[in-house]
This record gives sequence, structure tokens and C-alpha cells, in this order.
Amino acid sequence: MTTVNRKYKDRLFRMVFSSGEALLALYNAVSGNSCTDPDEIEIVTLDDVIYMGMKNDAAFLIDDILNLYEHQSTKNPNMPLRGVLYMANEYRRYLEEYRLNIYGSSLIRLPLPQYYVFYNGREEEPDRTELKISDAYSKKYSQLTPCLEFKAVMLNINIGHNQELMEHCQKLKEYAQFVGEVRKRLDRGARLEEAADEAITHCIKEGILAEFLIAHRAEVNEVILTEYDEQFHIASEKELSRQEGLEQGLNQGLEQGIKALIEAYAELGIPRNKIVAKLEEKFSLSQEASEEYVEKWFLPAK
Repeated sequence: MTTVNRKYKDRLFRMVFSSGEALLALYNAVSGNSCTDPDEIEIVTLDDVIYMGMKNDAAFLIDDILNLYEHQSTKNPNMPLRGVLYMANEYRRYLEEYRLNIYGSSLIRLPLPQYYVFYNGREEEPDRTELKISDAYSKKYSQLTPCLEFKAVMLNINIGHNQELMEHCQKLKEYAQFVGEVRKRLDRGARLEEAADEAITHCIKEGILAEFLIAHRAEVNEVILTEYDEQFHIASEKELSRQEGLEQGLNQGLEQGIKALIEAYAELGIPRNKIVAKLEEKFSLSQEASEEYVEKWFLPAK
């Protein structure tokens, strides 16, 4: 069994799109441009800036546009707020690098910000969603207009979504196919280590991210284990946040609590066998009884 390195910060998405050539192809697909020179890209990702335990995946300048790209495997309505905080640090870096004086009498010209979130979680989402920070503002003073707006465009990159985008960026399409292969094996009940290794072997054979996977097989395995370990942790936190409701449910009837736990874990894509094990542990059920409950209420996230 591969040991999860909890200090390993890179995400698979970040690894796949770490080069200027890969970012340029993704940028062209998203923006509709047709830039051809990777040297036009200036990667400005702030590696030392970590917010909520996660680094930004990619930030780069091209043609006076400051692009911020993030990948998410769980739906997060707070992405605009995260983007504001990260973009502020980017502009701070920009001012320092070019020694620009914000107290001077001349207007400082800034690169235009663009923020995209690439989503491949299990929950069903439309191809494109706009998330605005103003949605989070207090509604107490509806007569006032907020002085700050910031928008995150969330693009669903699961197989079957944004097909035109995928056709314009082959690497993004293959990334989605690879993630799909891992999930397919997890849904069949394979252990995570087996699912990852089998998916890598299959994709290399089929020419899906083959060159990348051959060169980085060990790192990819480790990153997958880390990411899914974190998703399982998120599920655990979600269970804790529902604890009061679960306890009330248990008082009203054991089955309500069991159903709530199964739905919470299924929503985050946790495999059936792990949910069965959790039921045995939490409710002191036999494996047979746990499997019956999972069979009754488990609805895999789409």
C-alpha cells in the first residue's frame, strides 16, 4: 500500500497544466483566443500563499490579462471570496515587482482579472455557472449597492460536459477521461490504490495522458491518494456538522441516522465498501446489515 504524503501540496490538475504549453492550450480553449507562443505566458502562481490549506492551481499573465485558474472536486460557493483574497496578493506582488506607487498622482494600470474554476465533482452541475461574491453579502441593507463585485466562472469538466471546450483542449479532455477511469473502478468496489494504478495502466495503453502518466506515475498515484484522503476527511467533517441532526434522528429512530450518514458519504463520492465499514463502526452493525442499508439508500453521485 502506498503511503499518503500529507506534505505533498500539488494537485493532479496543477501537475497536468504546469507547463506554459499546457496552460496556453487551456487558455485558448477557455478564452476563444488563438495564441501560439508559450513564451507569452508569465506564470505568477504564488507558491507560498496557502488559503484554507490549499494553494491556487495556476495564475498567469498573458496579453495584459491576469488569469486565475482553480480546480475543485467538491462544490464550494465560497470560491469568489477565495479568489478575491488570492487576487489581492497577486496585485500586491505586481505592484512590488514593477515598483508602482499607489499613493502617486498617476493612475496605475492593472492587468485585467479573469477567474475560472474547473469543477469535476460528483454533484450534477451545469456546464457553466457564475458565482458572485455579492451573493454572500448581507441582505440587511438592500438599498445599498456593494462597492465590490468579483465573479468566478465555474466550468464543469466532467465527461459529457463542455464538449466544445474539451475538443479545443485535448489535455483537458484526457484529464477528465483519466479521472473518470479512476471513479469507474471505485464505483465497482476497487480499493483506491488499485483503482488509481489500474486507471493509470489503462490510460497509458489507450494513449490518454500517456506521456505524462509514464513520466510521473509514482507522483500521480500519491496525489490521487492524497486528494481522495482529503475528500474522505471532508465527508467526516460533514458528518460532524450534522451531528446534532443525526443525534435527533437517532432518538427518533436508528434508520434515520443511518440514512443521513449514507447520503452524506454518497454525495461526496465515497465508495460503497468504505460506507459499509463506517456503518459497522458507528452503529455497531454487522457487515450483512450494513450492506443491506447501503443497498437500500446508496445513490451514487452523478
